[in-house]
Amino acid sequence: MTARVHFPYRFDNAGRTQAADHAGWIRGLIEQVLFTSPGERVMRPDFGSGLQQLVFAPNSPELAATTQYLLQGALQQWLADLITVEAVEVEAEESTLRVSVQYLIRSDDSRHSETFARGGPT
Repeated sequence: MTARVHFPYRFDNAGRTQAADHAGWIRGLIEQVLFTSPGERVMRPDFGSGLQQLVFAPNSPELAATTQYLLQGALQQWLADLITVEAVEVEAEESTLRVSVQYLIRSDDSRHSETFARGGPT
């Protein structure tokens, strides 16, 4: 099995790059898709979801539905060979944005539910 780099990048106790297990590596990939803005990566200008631009948008049921659809599409576009997205929920409170993603890891059929947050206190 190939060693995978932990996201966010960090060092282990020996001062080397910390490796991640398969589930942790997938979680890091999801976080990168969610919180990378299109145009941010030079060699992949269409990578990401644009989620962070919506943090201060006015809340409405329509915006929440659109955001959930946008995120699910971005995850399927970039990670479809690794995961099956089962549900995406978005919650915005003041300056904090929380995204809950339920997914199935295709390689071992394990279900996971993760919550990602950006902005104010979590």
